[in-house]
Amino acid sequence: MKHKDAVRRRDKLAANLPTSELLRGSLLQRTIRHKSGCPKCERGGGHPMLVLAVSEPGGKVRQISLRPAQKAVVEQWIANYHRLKSQIEEVCELNQSLLRPEP
Repeated sequence: MKHKDAVRRRDKLAANLPTSELLRGSLLQRTIRHKSGCPKCERGGGHPMLVLAVSEPGGKVRQISLRPAQKAVVEQWIANYHRLKSQIEEVCELNQSLLRPEP
């Protein structure tokens, strides 16, 4: 790929990067069970809930409870994060090709 083409493609990718609605983590569905006094838990049903699990340095995982109404927004923001990450990788590959001399 020619340098001009690589620069043009890189600039186009960089212009379309999502930058504000990003979220790193995994959306999980958990079931909470109370130890005693809850008829639903005693029947074995428990209480389903959504959780955003985010890995932190040192191996810790922070879990944030979510309301069901937040699910669609969180899924979109996680998808934006993955799209941004793949576009950044593509920009890096193009920059690597720019470091090579043109034939």
